[in-house]
Amino acid sequence: MPRSPSPSPTAPPRPRPPTLRAAALLGAAVGVCCALLRALVVVRWHPLLTVDGDVSRATHHWAVHDHALTHAFRVLTDWVWDPLTMRLVSAAAAVWLVWRHAAWWTALWLAVTVGLAAVVQQSVKSSVDRPRPMWPDPVDSAGYAAFPSGHAMTATVVCGLLLWLLHRFGADRVGWRTAVAAAVVSVVGVGVTRVWLGVHWPSDVLGGWLFGALVVALAVIVYEWPRPGHADTSVHRPR
Repeated sequence: MPRSPSPSPTAPPRPRPPTLRAAALLGAAVGVCCALLRALVVVRWHPLLTVDGDVSRATHHWAVHDHALTHAFRVLTDWVWDPLTMRLVSAAAAVWLVWRHAAWWTALWLAVTVGLAAVVQQSVKSSVDRPRPMWPDPVDSAGYAAFPSGHAMTATVVCGLLLWLLHRFGADRVGWRTAVAAAVVSVVGVGVTRVWLGVHWPSDVLGGWLFGALVVALAVIVYEWPRPGHADTSVHRPR
């Protein structure tokens, strides 16, 4: 029987409708949550403010009295999970993509997304202009407006994008599980440190997570949208 012709090696990658649909649904759901939370913060919804105040007062009390843990959290939030550190990690990943796979489009997509996330973060902060918690005995300080948390949003964007790239391009089981564990610890951990140190309300951290997830979902939609001629979108999976 005659064999069917093999696809041309230069043919563009096929679109992935399930991935696009999943990203679109996630983006829509998270977008609604972002808009709702932002509205509740802007109108100063009393139940939200009450929860923010109760949690923040409790964690600040613990932070003042537990000097060792507070110091450890300051090191983690200022050096390990700092937005600059996270952006440097994404820059290193972009360099690796170009060096190992010549994936220029993917590297540019990653860098631009992380850069746009910073713009979105500052734009939302300016539009909401929420004051940070104020304490008579602060254990840390921070600049700019409170909502959303830049640390939480940046960690969510960088970890989310890198996890998705690992899944998209293939990773062995051990590497994948290690990456997921590191991402979860980083995203959750940075949120805990910001509230513990008294520089963010809990809803600021929640907002950072939500806006970060929204940026990741929109970035995946852009990446997966069918584009003829972008060969580096199909990096070979490891055998």
